[in-house]
Amino acid sequence: MKVFVDEDKCCGAGSCVLSAPEVFDQRDDDGVVVLLDAEPAEHLHAAVREAVQVCPAAAITLA
Repeated sequence: MKVFVDEDKCCGAGSCVLSAPEVFDQRDDDGVVVLLDAEPAEHLHAAVREAVQVCPAAAITLA
C-alpha cells in the first residue's frame, strides 16, 4: 500500500488523524494533513482505508 495526500484538497477536519494517528498528523498552523508514513505496515492498512473513507475532502488516495 502506498498513501498519497493532496494538501491542496485538505480541509483540516482531522478525521484521518483520528483513524490512523501512526500514519497521519496535522500541521499546527492550519490543520492541513501531514503524511507520516507513505508505506504503512500491513497491520495499519485497515485504519488507513478507514481514513480514506472518512476524509470529507477526498484528499487521501491509495495505490
